[in-house]
Amino acid sequence: MAHTRIRPFNTKETYPEQNLDNDLCQAVVANGVVYLRGQIGQDLDSRQSVGIGDVEAQAEKAMANIRTLLEEAGGSLQDIVKVTVYLIDPRHREPVYRTMGKWLKGVYPVSTGLVVSALARPEWLVEIDATAVLGNPVASAN
Repeated sequence: MAHTRIRPFNTKETYPEQNLDNDLCQAVVANGVVYLRGQIGQDLDSRQSVGIGDVEAQAEKAMANIRTLLEEAGGSLQDIVKVTVYLIDPRHREPVYRTMGKWLKGVYPVSTGLVVSALARPEWLVEIDATAVLGNPVASAN
């Protein structure tokens, strides 16, 4: 089965200030699993950073991007099974997790949170990536 690659791009365009030339994409669908590239406060179409200096606005944009990409893959936020959050400051944890929690209410994914020294651009404060299984029913076991 062939993989579906969503929104392919080259890093020369995305990071013109860096000497890179990598062919990547925003999402790959393989065997019903959607693997998303880490999302940040950046518009998917214009590649413009949004919410500079505002971690909540960046988390909001990252989650909106995740929803958009999952919809383009034929899924929804309800299909998310795992999220990984990268923060450059542990004090950002509460506002980011509150924002993410609004988007994922009732979904119950597993989650990993990491504090890192930096992200790819200095204005980015948070990065969120997700993995989803298409057609995943939402259920919880008590």
